[in-house]
Amino acid sequence: MSAVAVGGGVVRHPPARVPPGERGATRIADRVVAKIAAQAAREAVGPPPADAGAPHATVVVHHGTARIRVDLELGYPCDIGSRCAAVRRQVTERVGALANTTVSEVAVRIERLHLPAAAGGRTR
Repeated sequence: MSAVAVGGGVVRHPPARVPPGERGATRIADRVVAKIAAQAAREAVGPPPADAGAPHATVVVHHGTARIRVDLELGYPCDIGSRCAAVRRQVTERVGALANTTVSEVAVRIERLHLPAAAGGRTR
């Protein structure tokens, strides 16, 4: 910061502005992108079955492009294909908006299907 003496006082001038391209870069950690993806998956599938675990995401970001794997549990019966498509759309949209990251792939892995509580004790 430069200073100029004016009539007994010192007036400080703000430093010259640095152009945006020369200020540096912001890097968002992979684990932050993973948390965004997991939350987006929760939003897409709605409340989980009573004994289900929360969705979990694993992310690899390379040169601003993310590859994401989401693991989740669903209630059964349901349209698994449409639920997975909804998760892919929501994860891609939210990661793009919140982390300013392009998503090249979202792999959805269904770890478990949960039967309704009333049918839980039935066997064939």
